[in-house]
Amino acid sequence: MMMLMTQKPNPDHHNPSATPAPRANDNTKAPMHKRIAQAALCFTSLATSHILAQQAAPQPQSPVQQSIDVTTVEPMPLSADSNARAVVQIDLRTAPLLFNSVEDYLAQDPSVNLQSRAGDGVQSDLTIRGTTFEQTLVLVNGLRVNDPESGHLNLDIPVPLEAISRVDILHGSGSTFYGSDAIGGAVNLITTRPASTSILTKAGFGNYGSEEQHLIAAYTTHPFADQLTGSRDTSNGFLPDRGYHSNALANETWLTTKPGTTDLLFATSDRPYGASQFYGDYPSWERTKGWFASVQQQLGPKTAVDFAYLRHTDLFVLFVGQPAIYENNHVATNWDAALRRADTFTPTISLSYGLEADGDQIASSSLGEHGRNQGAGYANLSLNSIKRLSLSLGAREELFSGGDSVFSPNLAAAYALTGTLRLRASAGHGFRLPTYTDLYYSQPGVEGNPNLKPESSWSYEGGLDWTPTGGHVALTVSGFRLQQNDTIDYSKYSLAASYQATNVSNLNLTGAETAVHFRLTGTQQLELGYTAIRAASPPPGLISEYAYNYAAQSAFASWTGQFLGQLSAHTQVAVVQRTGHTAYPLWDTSLARSTGSIRPYLRLINLANTGYQEIPNVSMQGRTIMGGIAYSWNSKPK
Repeated sequence: MMMLMTQKPNPDHHNPSATPAPRANDNTKAPMHKRIAQAALCFTSLATSHILAQQAAPQPQSPVQQSIDVTTVEPMPLSADSNARAVVQIDLRTAPLLFNSVEDYLAQDPSVNLQSRAGDGVQSDLTIRGTTFEQTLVLVNGLRVNDPESGHLNLDIPVPLEAISRVDILHGSGSTFYGSDAIGGAVNLITTRPASTSILTKAGFGNYGSEEQHLIAAYTTHPFADQLTGSRDTSNGFLPDRGYHSNALANETWLTTKPGTTDLLFATSDRPYGASQFYGDYPSWERTKGWFASVQQQLGPKTAVDFAYLRHTDLFVLFVGQPAIYENNHVATNWDAALRRADTFTPTISLSYGLEADGDQIASSSLGEHGRNQGAGYANLSLNSIKRLSLSLGAREELFSGGDSVFSPNLAAAYALTGTLRLRASAGHGFRLPTYTDLYYSQPGVEGNPNLKPESSWSYEGGLDWTPTGGHVALTVSGFRLQQNDTIDYSKYSLAASYQATNVSNLNLTGAETAVHFRLTGTQQLELGYTAIRAASPPPGLISEYAYNYAAQSAFASWTGQFLGQLSAHTQVAVVQRTGHTAYPLWDTSLARSTGSIRPYLRLINLANTGYQEIPNVSMQGRTIMGGIAYSWNSKPK
């Protein structure tokens, strides 16, 4: 399907406010940037001359190019076949009854570290390659949805799982292509126009008082398509004050117009949940709501204009039913606009470029109101399969309100040693603005820091891909190093002291990741994956909240297949070892009927009943059994 909390309330979630105009790091204005920019300009000029020369000379007839869909006009299409970066793609439509949340799919990538606090994705943190949970960018159709309040809310996505058809995961810096936050990587959740009029609905029940109801209803004609999706997941909780209700609803419309496809997406979510242990040993309660709207207009086959708006509210009560003791109420909004174009000059040379702007604001009951804006321009030149070499050169200039800026280049290359063996390497700059929580959180035991500098990084990687003839085996191996400057962490040197948000200098991560895919038969696949990461030890006596708490080793083995002509199944065993903690295994298995109108299904989560914590002091539930029935109808002949 795919190529650890303190005894004080969490400093990164409850009390955000906003930042003054961010200051660029010293290295963002160094003369090296001018030299890099000049080199990029020279390279682009030479490439353009090469293009013109090719166009002037007689050319063999090129194959017909497929028209670009509005959701694929991206700074860098996240496709393992079109660039030299480490990218994982996961298809969510192949077996929709075997999984129940985006997190279930992300768990298939060992370089992705998920730190959940409850089932069904209730307040999960996402990191890639050992970075902190705020250093991964989350996108919906290429539009950023990271929450400016806190990275703890980056996966509190209003769009239901059923609306998403594919997940692309970029390993390593993506700031050249998408801007702030993409230091460890980026996750792009992609929706797709339905192929036919259809209905899929499911209802299930399980232990801990768990219930789930999900819906996909699609209608399509030649010029028009519409899809309604919804999800409702509830649980009484395996512990007191740990129950949850997770609800989401979305409607997406596609219109074929004269300029091109118009894509309108509207989504909303409402998730109240018990937060006991989340922020210390308190019977806490929290409720988040989200509203997301986006429009993507295709202007011919090569150009698209995109706009998205996200409003997110977060109500937190330290003692459930007693808000007078401690309560926070936050409203965060952010918007994102982009004009993007992708030109293909020859079958081997293409250029993606565009302009982007975004802004965010927050109104906090405890920290006031603040806001900021950014604008950027980017370009990425790709030279694919010129003899055995493929090359991608990109650059981005980001301007902040207040006049500061940051330059983020990226270079990636791949070389085909043989028809089945490819070497690749890349280097890129990343950056992240502090969240409002980082800057202004203040309460006994935890303090933000309004003088924080933006984070910056350089990401380097090299890898090898082996795809022998026949397609029965595919192997990818990567080594990487992330050199960070001004990493934001909460730390202290005494147990009695308060955690303080500070910039950490020279925090470097080194690691390796490998994945192998076996196609056993036409319907059975076996996947193995392993990621190991190491960082330098923290200074003696330092108590770190986030930066030095990462998954040092992650491994998984999974099997997916069909049998008896109508049953699909998936089983996965994963082992995670976090720094300073003992490794723990997790075994999940699911089975469903894959044909017919009536489709029963069964999911066994944490089948071995492992007692574990993905976040320190936050216990996770034991064995969970969910079963139910789905109804499927499709107007397309089977």
